[in-house]
Amino acid sequence: MSDTKRRLLVVEDDPGLQRQLRWNFENHDVLIAGDRSSALDQVRSARPPVVTLDLGLPPDPDGASEGLAALEEILSEAPNTKVIVVTGNEDRENAIRSVGLGAYDFYQKPIDPTTLGLIVERAFHLYELEEENRRLAGDRRHSPLDGVITGSPAMLQVCRTIEKVAPADVGVLLYGESGTGKEVLARALHHLSPRARAPFIAINCAAIPENLLESELFGHEKGAFTGAVKQTPGKIELADGGTLFLDEIGDLALALQVKLLRFLQQRVVERVGGRKEIPVDVRVVCATHQDLTELISQNRFREDLFYRLSELVITIPPLRERYGDATLLAQHFLVRYGNEQGRSFLGLSQDALNAIDAYEWPGNVRELENRMKRAVVMTDGKRITSGDLDLATDPEDDPLNLKKVRERAEYQALQRALSQVGGNISKAAKLLGVSRPTLYDLMSQHGIKM
Repeated sequence: MSDTKRRLLVVEDDPGLQRQLRWNFENHDVLIAGDRSSALDQVRSARPPVVTLDLGLPPDPDGASEGLAALEEILSEAPNTKVIVVTGNEDRENAIRSVGLGAYDFYQKPIDPTTLGLIVERAFHLYELEEENRRLAGDRRHSPLDGVITGSPAMLQVCRTIEKVAPADVGVLLYGESGTGKEVLARALHHLSPRARAPFIAINCAAIPENLLESELFGHEKGAFTGAVKQTPGKIELADGGTLFLDEIGDLALALQVKLLRFLQQRVVERVGGRKEIPVDVRVVCATHQDLTELISQNRFREDLFYRLSELVITIPPLRERYGDATLLAQHFLVRYGNEQGRSFLGLSQDALNAIDAYEWPGNVRELENRMKRAVVMTDGKRITSGDLDLATDPEDDPLNLKKVRERAEYQALQRALSQVGGNISKAAKLLGVSRPTLYDLMSQHGIKM
């Protein structure tokens, strides 16, 4: 937040409670509204990130109709605002209803300054994190790696490596689990290379049966086999002048490995059923989720082919090791699919963000995208919950636990600082206001490696 003081709107009709809350949040820029109309005026003019809202507003001070109406109008006007509903001690039903309408959280009277203060600070922290995520998602337009959305130092290092090697005409092997974005990075390599105007041809070696893959790669002559009714160039020929991306190269049959090795050595192909050698100028980029050295030891992958393909090896970290990227990507997919489905008003609830942050994501970015797309379509409320994502939240991750709040905030501050300075330790230490040894200690405590 750029302001020295965080702006907080208190919607409360009781003058005594107004004074108490103003005093309780004296370190904030506190705005006061006593009814729905003045609350909406303040939201429109001041755009407060966080609002505390008493449901018992006039002209229905003993009910909740006016407060619930105010909640819906505030979120309609400012969907990203975090609204904390304050209710009477016996009004849990309306408190839960308000969360279903999109409130960030609820708090029951009588007011305890310490507990309410924690909830408000957590709301500000989430608002600022989402703002930063939206900023980073917007900044991706200026990134030369089209389609890559990240704030993780490890992934940013991968992006910098891609930028460096793209102009060099060397073979690249991308290692990464399924769903980490290997083809996205391969396309980035192509678009940043001198071959960008030529074709980018991709083929998944695991998706095509062995008896058809040779023809797909090298092409065939008319009459070469049953069904070969015309001469057909292969993927390698079609990529001439450009880039050939071979995904899941570890699944390539040994016989085809021999033929691919010959092409890489001589840069000529022979179509199936043909005898003519056809010269092809192509850059080969490969990807796999398998350990090729282990396959070599099992005699399932040729060692000489491995060295041909791995002139430069880039390892893509899984999503679980890219702290902060899951929530960043979730916000991106929420915007994309929300706009596609005409549901741009949707937001993510606190329990959804906690669950996204805590989940291991074995399917990586692809799994996250699928869950977000399904949730956008299926959710009935204005906030996607952990239940909509089919993710269970862990009670041990309760953000009201001060130790865990501090650890999480410290971890996020380290990651954001390192991301902003491109992993430069001296600059990150200066940004965080600590010494280099202290920063190294903190990174070690949190398992952050550069």
